[in-house]
Amino acid sequence: MLRNDSQGIATLTLNRPNQFNSLSTAMIAALQTELDAIAVDSATRVVVIAGAGKAFCAGHDLKEMRANPDKAFMQTLFRQCGKMMMTITEMPQPVIARVHGIATAAGCQLVSMCDLAVAADVARFATSGINVGLFCSTPGVGLSRNLGRKLALEMLLTGDFIDAPTALQQGLINRVVPVDALDAEVDKFAQSIIAKSSLAIGMGKQMFYKQLEMGLDAAYQYASEVMACNMMSEDAAEGIDAFVGKRKAQWKGR
Repeated sequence: MLRNDSQGIATLTLNRPNQFNSLSTAMIAALQTELDAIAVDSATRVVVIAGAGKAFCAGHDLKEMRANPDKAFMQTLFRQCGKMMMTITEMPQPVIARVHGIATAAGCQLVSMCDLAVAADVARFATSGINVGLFCSTPGVGLSRNLGRKLALEMLLTGDFIDAPTALQQGLINRVVPVDALDAEVDKFAQSIIAKSSLAIGMGKQMFYKQLEMGLDAAYQYASEVMACNMMSEDAAEGIDAFVGKRKAQWKGR
């Protein structure tokens, strides 16, 4: 795992290029450690997850899994991976997937669990576990919350790839750009977020995911309370005053 910090952006690079950045237990633990540290670091405003080499991420490390064939190992592996994926959702900073190559199985899951995703036009996506007799159950959790049922099940049942334009059209990713424009597009996204109030971004991200699990009436009640609390913040007062006064807001994160 490589980490680079620059002007409020923490870039975490999966660094097992010879294994197509497969998610070994060590890789999952390293990601968890970095995400936990970033979540409580107010200086970091945006997280970017990238991959070294040809692939973004090819999913779990199948060789490691076959070398540890007992059920207890598998249960621990998938629980740890699920916890890491949930950390992405629960941390206050938006997380952007920078996808330059293939994202398969748990790698596709990782894309689906990031808040935003930018892909190169050569990127491809699949939940390919079914091809080796393993239904991608955990990747299906994230996939089914991004795509419609029919396409999600098509990917899960066939293991076939979809290309980047299809992933964009169906809602798995936000942008498709030529590979040489990928970094610039990711940075454009990140800078747009950094220009906003960190308090509002954090509150809004938490609200968005929480209300998705509620009924419509409960969601409106919860969102109304969050918005009222947001209005009591110094940043909301500053932002409105700056808008009315036609000046740039000076955010304080509170």
